[in-house]
Amino acid sequence: MPEKFSLPVAIILAALLIAGGIYLNGKINNDNQPNLLESAQNTAASILSLNANDHILGSANARILVIEYSDTECPFCKNFHVTMNSIMQEYGKEGEVAWVYRHFPLEQLHSKAFNEALATECADKLGGNSKFWEYINKLYEITPSNDGLDPKELINIATQIGLSSIDFNACLESEELVSEVEADFQSGQKLSVGGTPYNVIVDTKNGEHYELPGAYPYSQVKSAIDMILEN
Repeated sequence: MPEKFSLPVAIILAALLIAGGIYLNGKINNDNQPNLLESAQNTAASILSLNANDHILGSANARILVIEYSDTECPFCKNFHVTMNSIMQEYGKEGEVAWVYRHFPLEQLHSKAFNEALATECADKLGGNSKFWEYINKLYEITPSNDGLDPKELINIATQIGLSSIDFNACLESEELVSEVEADFQSGQKLSVGGTPYNVIVDTKNGEHYELPGAYPYSQVKSAIDMILEN
C-alpha cells in the first residue's frame, strides 16, 4: 500500500478516526518488522482485489469500491443494506462507486444465514448478477433478521423475481455452490473480520483502503466517499 497522501486528507481522516471509528490500514511504518508489514499489506491488497466470483453493483472500473462482508440475518446488515442502496443511487450511475457484496454468515449466531447466502448464489447462477441483486434486495427487505425468515420464503423470492422454482430448489438442495459462500467467508477471516457488516472502502486510484466495521449511517459513508473523490 502507498505510504503517502496529502496533509489535508490526513487531517480529515484523523478526525474521522476519532469521531466515527473509521480505521486506516497500511499506514504505519514498523522498522522492526518491515517484512511482516509488507506481507500483511500484500495479503490485504490481494483479498481486496476483485475476483471472478464477486457480486458487483456498479462499474468494476469505479474509482471507489465498497467491499462489504455481510450476514443476511444480521439486523445491522439489514440497515446497512438500505444505506448502501442509497449510496449507489447517488454515486453508482456516474461510475464513481461500486458495491461488492461478500458473504460472511455467522452461523453461531444465525443458523439460517448460510443457506440464505447459498440461495443468493443460486439466483446468480440461474439469472446472473442482476438477479443476485434483485434476490438479495428482496431478502433483506422481508427478513425480520435474527433467524426470523421462514425458509419457504427463499423459493417465494426466487419466483417473485422471475426464476424457475424447480430449478432454484434443485440448486439449493444440491449445495453445489457451497464453495462460493465458503470462499467469501475465508477471505473475510484473512482480513480478521469479526462481525457484520464489515466494510472496506478501496480507493482504486492509489490503492489505499479504509475500514468501516459496523453499520455506519449514510451521512458518514457519504463523507468518507466525498473525501476520497475530492482528493
